[in-house]
Amino acid sequence: MTAPENGRADFRLAIHDELDSTNLEARRRAEAGEPSGLAIQARRQTAGRARRGRFWVSQGGNLYLTLLLRPPVPLRQVATLSFLTALAAAEAADAVLPPQAPRPGLKWPNDVLIDGRKLTGILLESDVATDGSAEWVAVGIGINVADHPEAVERPATSLVAHGSTADADRVRDLFLDAFARGYGGWLENGFAAVREQWLERAVGRGERVEIRLENEQFSGVFSGLDSEGALLVETPAGMRSVSAGDVFFPQATGMSQQDKGTAHAAGN
Repeated sequence: MTAPENGRADFRLAIHDELDSTNLEARRRAEAGEPSGLAIQARRQTAGRARRGRFWVSQGGNLYLTLLLRPPVPLRQVATLSFLTALAAAEAADAVLPPQAPRPGLKWPNDVLIDGRKLTGILLESDVATDGSAEWVAVGIGINVADHPEAVERPATSLVAHGSTADADRVRDLFLDAFARGYGGWLENGFAAVREQWLERAVGRGERVEIRLENEQFSGVFSGLDSEGALLVETPAGMRSVSAGDVFFPQATGMSQQDKGTAHAAGN
């Protein structure tokens, strides 16, 4: 990935009318030796995937995109790219929404919401090198631009539903610009800068949160994020960090009581 004089990282675009999955294509390209900085876009996916092996609905007019990166960082740091990805998607959405539309918010760990409804899906996949660093990372994102699924587990929305007239290619360019601006800082300084920007858009910060773990439930106040992206919850017994689990923000502004998040990426 190079940086031209205008400051924008120059992703190499590979656009397909149809793919099984942009993440699967990124894996194939990575294993064939493709260098970092490739952006794979599909107009339609036949086997789009979400977290926990779920099917990702790939309706026409939306953005389905995966970035193939080879960051020279420890594999444990890669997970924080999901926060950068969500932040870049929120910035892209903000740029194409009319002034009267609700502003995008970020929900831990990687959701972009508008008026409490899910706008994006994010799926990170990676492989480890022999030295423990990331051999490659596929950063997959789906953004509901023109349409969104109905009757799904979590209420969804689209940019068009809130008055945007932008098409998927315009949203793609805005997303790539925003991601590139943050990625250089992430490589140089780690999660710190992304963390602060993410928290500025966080939904439910300072409000009550309910945590459901595999063998435990507890509640507290959403206080922030730790240095690796875990959710910090202030409880009567002290501060606790949550890196995996179901998270409910029953009183958060702009969210339904049923909305929840998990620490594993949701996705494309």
